[in-house]
Amino acid sequence: MTPSATGGAAAKGRSRRNFAGSRPVMDDVARLAGVSKQTVSRVLNEHPSVRPETRETVLAAMRTLGYRPSRSARSLASGRTRMLGVISFDAARYGPASILTAINTAAQEAGYLVSSIALDTAERQTVVEAVDRLSAEGADGVIAIAPQLWVGHALADTRLDTPLVVLENGFDTETEQVTGDSRTGARKATEHLLGLGHETVRHIAGPSGWTSADHRLESWRSTLEAAGAPVPEPLFGDWSADSGYHLGRRLARRSDVTAVFVSNDQMALGVLHALHEAGRSVPGDISVVGYDDIPEAAHLLPPLTTVRTDFAEIGTRALRLLLSRIDDSADAPGPDSLVPVDLVVRASSGPAPQR
Repeated sequence: MTPSATGGAAAKGRSRRNFAGSRPVMDDVARLAGVSKQTVSRVLNEHPSVRPETRETVLAAMRTLGYRPSRSARSLASGRTRMLGVISFDAARYGPASILTAINTAAQEAGYLVSSIALDTAERQTVVEAVDRLSAEGADGVIAIAPQLWVGHALADTRLDTPLVVLENGFDTETEQVTGDSRTGARKATEHLLGLGHETVRHIAGPSGWTSADHRLESWRSTLEAAGAPVPEPLFGDWSADSGYHLGRRLARRSDVTAVFVSNDQMALGVLHALHEAGRSVPGDISVVGYDDIPEAAHLLPPLTTVRTDFAEIGTRALRLLLSRIDDSADAPGPDSLVPVDLVVRASSGPAPQR
């Protein structure tokens, strides 16, 4: 029987009812298509040696039978589970949530399932248990959205034996990393405010020990120093709008404050609320610049000047990098770990007030 004749039989002469009473398996597909089980396996794994007409015959048999290969069948055939692990921390925040969505989308397009573990704490034992679970599930590779420096160190201690890509961290020069360019973003925000004539720029930083917060703090300070501007003491929030509000109330009482760079948009939202409540005009009295460009930023009053981070690009780039390491591509390009950022100028920043 020729493959083309078999394809016709698969399309017309047989139906799922011929195999009623049990779920069709790979042997059923091979019998109906008139090929070997190995050929069916090659079709499932997109092996280049399979002729197009044979591939179509096998696919037609699968459709006729309603055959869906299980993950275990793919694993036995290819030595892979086609499953990736993702460990995330503080996953409810806009940035990590956007990255995770992009990873899931890109993984699905590449034919992978994603097993995601969201951790509430960054304790070493919790991280180790998450890695052990993903290893037990047979993850082909792992992406860790690890914004805190100590999380990176905990990951390093696990000695994971599958490819690992870490996001928003900088704990280890040997580990593949992808992150937004926080230093450049903070420099652009600070230079923007200085360029508007403000004598200096106050800073509301994120929590100490978070890689992105630390990088933005360092860059804000060095940019002021390079410009010969005074470097005021920073204030520290916890990424929430509530913390921005309470710190904003403190700044609102200071007549010498004319510009504030806030380490994320949620805290900046709280600052805007506090300034409005205190009767301080934005940007007439105080200019405010945030970070991230959350979807609501353009709709705040006034619309928020902020640094845009392409979280979708971070997630997609991380997924591509991980797959290249899983495939062990000798000619795969090295990771471009810094994803560029852009300053989006809106109405919340303006010239320094005349004294």
